[in-house]
Amino acid sequence: MHAKLQRRQALTDARRALVLDAARAVFLEAGIEGASIREIARRAGYTPGAIYSYFDSKEAIYGALLDESIQRLQTAVADAPESEGRPDQTLAAKAQAWFDFYAANPRELDLGFYLVQGMRPRGLTSELDHELNDHLHQALRPCEDALQAMGLDADGALRENTSLFAHGVGLLLMQHTGRIRMFRQSADALFKAYVAQLVERVAAQAAKPGLFGGTV
Repeated sequence: MHAKLQRRQALTDARRALVLDAARAVFLEAGIEGASIREIARRAGYTPGAIYSYFDSKEAIYGALLDESIQRLQTAVADAPESEGRPDQTLAAKAQAWFDFYAANPRELDLGFYLVQGMRPRGLTSELDHELNDHLHQALRPCEDALQAMGLDADGALRENTSLFAHGVGLLLMQHTGRIRMFRQSADALFKAYVAQLVERVAAQAAKPGLFGGTV
């Protein structure tokens, strides 16, 4: 009986993955508003009714895709090495991990930032949007933790981590669209330079009492 249940679960998981793969292609082509359960079902080789046995709406499918993407991002960051006693090196490794993840998987960036639908989370409930944002923040938390280990307080670490992520995403978008070529620059090299400057700045400021987010 146990083996039978395992086979049934494996089949369910495989079918669900097939639906998500089909939905990913449809969302990237048409956005969440232009996509339909009927088209997702056609791509997956199922009937629309079969899709509803796994997801109750196309918005739920989109949310599942985003959640799986963020889980892969979390794994990539978690797998990046930590240097005991050297939070600066840990910061560099963790930051490079999420940057490399999105550089190697530009469609994950599209999904993660709703670029397939006009940069707004249309169709997602407020609760789901907040949940996904929390998951993304958790994926980036190791960088924040490293910044605190370097001497910043919680607010300062959050500000710097936000700026770090914003800078990296901007570079990734320029790389993704090809606009970086007009400057004859490397997005990866520019990101590494930003991280190195961040490490130097935090190390210098963290040594000064009362400055830069109230560090001591």
